[in-house]
Amino acid sequence: MGMTFPQVPESLGASVLGGNRCRFLVWAPRVKQVDVHIVEPRDLLLPMKAIGNGYFHTVGEGVIPGALYCYRLDGEKERPDPASRHQPQGVHGPSEVIDDRFEWTDQDWRGVSLENYVLYELHVGTFTSQGTFDAIVPRITTLKDLGITAIEIMPVAQFPGNRNWGYDGVFPYAVQESYGGPGALKRFVNSCHQQGIAVVLDVVYNHLGPEGNYLDDYGPYFTDRYQTPWGPAINFDGRGSDETRRYFIDNALHWVGTFHIDGLRLDAVHAIVDPSARPFLEELGAAVHSKAEELGRKIFVFPESDSNDPRLVKSQGSGGYGLDAVWNDDFHHALHVLLTGEKEGYYQDFHGVEHLAQAYREGFVYSGQYSEFRGRRQGNSSKQVSARRLVVFAQNHDQVGNRRLGDRLTHLLTFEQLKLAAGALLLSPFIPLLFMGEEYGERAPFSYFVSHRDNALIEAVRQGRKREFARFAWRGEMPDPQSETTFLASRLNWDLRTQGQHQVLWDFYKELIRLRKTVPALTVLDKNRMQVESYSDQNMLLVIRGQLPRRTFAAFHFGSRDSEQVPLPAGRWEKLLDSADQRWEGKEHHTPQILESSSKGQLILGSWTFVLFAESSGIVRE
Repeated sequence: MGMTFPQVPESLGASVLGGNRCRFLVWAPRVKQVDVHIVEPRDLLLPMKAIGNGYFHTVGEGVIPGALYCYRLDGEKERPDPASRHQPQGVHGPSEVIDDRFEWTDQDWRGVSLENYVLYELHVGTFTSQGTFDAIVPRITTLKDLGITAIEIMPVAQFPGNRNWGYDGVFPYAVQESYGGPGALKRFVNSCHQQGIAVVLDVVYNHLGPEGNYLDDYGPYFTDRYQTPWGPAINFDGRGSDETRRYFIDNALHWVGTFHIDGLRLDAVHAIVDPSARPFLEELGAAVHSKAEELGRKIFVFPESDSNDPRLVKSQGSGGYGLDAVWNDDFHHALHVLLTGEKEGYYQDFHGVEHLAQAYREGFVYSGQYSEFRGRRQGNSSKQVSARRLVVFAQNHDQVGNRRLGDRLTHLLTFEQLKLAAGALLLSPFIPLLFMGEEYGERAPFSYFVSHRDNALIEAVRQGRKREFARFAWRGEMPDPQSETTFLASRLNWDLRTQGQHQVLWDFYKELIRLRKTVPALTVLDKNRMQVESYSDQNMLLVIRGQLPRRTFAAFHFGSRDSEQVPLPAGRWEKLLDSADQRWEGKEHHTPQILESSSKGQLILGSWTFVLFAESSGIVRE
């Protein structure tokens, strides 16, 4: 159940009522008087009435969509609406009255089942040269052809300037103007649903950005009892926290209801401190799931966390928060170390193929063991967490963009290793996430970029980034986050997708996703129907999935020399894919098309390759 506010059932912000009337509602307990100042198309001052508990309310006559307004606090300060739906002149300008009506054509859309999610993370500003939602729409069919079932977009809440990752947003309800604003987001979501693709939105409920953040003028949205690495923590447990919770929970329901969003990725929930009896995350998840039931749609909440805490996705009845699937950084770290050999920073905690085997078997590698990087024990066991409640990746915006040069795996690995990374990811029993461009080996970096206007803040960002890299041995001068050149260099070059090895890699990803969707043993996300063996001396990982007589057998070789003989499961196995095949521009270290033995046989693989076999009865012919 979600929260109820009997005194103030209306939506926060400006709501169009029809008949040239508009209702305004704001929570501002730190002031005694609030007026709505309409600045366009005519100058008008509307006094608001205090209705209790810090809320102010009024209905304005003759206020139509497109009108620009701000709130005048105690007759002095003028500030944008904390629940603004659109900031056409940026974070310091007036808010705009928005008519939420839209001609949706997704009335029959019910969403995508969690186990069928193949996530694709993208940044709107760098995905195309135009940097808008409308420019993405023509490429949706291409992503569908690849096999993507859900697009995850990095945060779109209004941020300062035109260049930002989105985690500096300061108007959680407003869609970034430079991306096309609210209408463009609706067109994008509607187009995705027409293609059978879900949309997940990255939202930030652990902090707000530093520039244009006016919430503190209104009320106790923040607390000084806790700190985040990015600024003041949100007040989810102190005085006034009921209304702060209402603000962010209503925000989640705003995306789900007004924009038909299918899932919310909650950024860095480990930075949300809330020791109350019913934590904010639990309440948020319940509210979203209740809304999903009301709408008859599948809507999911995906917490991102580096704490390895299974409570996030355990049911509320068993002491958890009841969220749907959590990011598993350990899978990425174990895979990255095997592929690159890097051991700096948090990579120092990961060693050899056994850690990737552990990630396959359970999910979290660190489930209570001592972490050298953290200097303390880390995590708890994820043995009982369903495979479909863990999201894994070989790359994402954090793991690429938080490197000094923003370098992708394309810059670090050989072509054979890139294919091996794809296989380890997409043949896992977890929900896979691809980072834009990964599927064809994009060469552009993805660097951190901002467009602040305060020189002191710009310098603070530069110095902060340098401090973040102190525990890594990465070389080279960091691209200037404030420079437009850094942003432009991060844009994708989609022309690569149809050239040489880039096209081969695209086809390879497409084939892996097809196999994942059609081979019976691979369609079921179940750790309990899986056997995992690792051979550290040969850097070999063997994974059997499914049940007799429809099992698959995959062998991954993370070594620079041909593997010695390793055990092969008894049975008759037919090859589905070999990364060394000529079709994939491999080294043609051939494995037989058919492997058959009454007892355990032997298998030899070339360096940095993998193979996938299925029992004959487990193969689906097309």
